[in-house]
Amino acid sequence: ISQQPWRPAPVNSSTSLLLFPVPAAAPPALGMEVMAPATINALNGTSVKLSCTFNSCYKVENKQFSLNWTYQECKNCSEELFLQFRTKIMNKQLDRFGNRVEFTGNPTKYDVSFTLNNVQLEDEGTYNCYVLNPPDRQRGHASISLKVLTKEPPKRDSTVAVIVGASVGGFLAVVILVLMVVKCVRRKKQQRLNTDDQKTEEEGKTDGEGNPDEGTK
Repeated sequence: ISQQPWRPAPVNSSTSLLLFPVPAAAPPALGMEVMAPATINALNGTSVKLSCTFNSCYKVENKQFSLNWTYQECKNCSEELFLQFRTKIMNKQLDRFGNRVEFTGNPTKYDVSFTLNNVQLEDEGTYNCYVLNPPDRQRGHASISLKVLTKEPPKRDSTVAVIVGASVGGFLAVVILVLMVVKCVRRKKQQRLNTDDQKTEEEGKTDGEGNPDEGTK
């Protein structure tokens, strides 16, 4: 009796996806870094600055740079756009904020913060900061949870904490700067490699349409 050659059992598409996950379009390391405090406390009736900064390996160009600030009343609530930058700052006057939103950042210095004046209890929620600075391909994002207080918390002596924080902060600033320089070099190199690979692929397609390469002569 002749034996049939062994063949692997067919695998459906869902199984193959589980066994061989498709990689992301771009590594997370290539995305922009957007930084903002996780939580900000504000006293009812005062003004508060919602700080948002970002790191980019490229100079900010107003014609390409874009910024969106959105507000979420709850975790599962839809996001409401109230401030954006497209060549210039444009406020979306939501009834919730009226004219209390003031842009106090400077995109050319990688700062996209804004100030909320006359804070109300209803302003509590999540504020999302979205930044894109081409040639960076990935949009960066950070969130801030705003808590509105009805009375000022008691003051504490923080002299020692300030001294220690300043020392540690200075050291971390140097470390972050060095890491940022290294990351920018790697990011630009990776983007150049991606561009070269794309050009090579396009040239290969062109050769396959009737222009033989030297290896086939």
